[in-house]
Amino acid sequence: MFATTLFLLQQVADAPTRGPIMGYIPIALLFAISLAIPIGALTVGKFVRRTVMTREKMMSYECGVDPVSDARERISIRYYIIAMLFLVFDVETIFLFPWAVIYDQLAIFGLIEVLVFIGVLVVGYYYAWRKGALDWV
Repeated sequence: MFATTLFLLQQVADAPTRGPIMGYIPIALLFAISLAIPIGALTVGKFVRRTVMTREKMMSYECGVDPVSDARERISIRYYIIAMLFLVFDVETIFLFPWAVIYDQLAIFGLIEVLVFIGVLVVGYYYAWRKGALDWV
């Protein structure tokens, strides 16, 4: 099937252009195949698998461990602080990517701007570290 798709894409690429719509045929083929593969796999899996419901299978679990207490127990605030720090550094990566793409156009101003941005984040990280926000104990 993959070889057939490549053959069709090659034929479309080699054919003389008959209009602007012909350029979208490879995209439409790729879209159709990317939909057909997961739908086909899920359909075949539905007919192949066994569905025997036992008490163990119907029991809820948390990360592979049997539940031993109520789900509404208190969680340490440090878990949320670590999650927020992860989000901050994730957003930092998102902000640094466009800067890296146009680095050659920004010259020294862009470099200073990014160094200030990273400096503010390092100061915040150091503050969280000194306050003990990163300790799991």
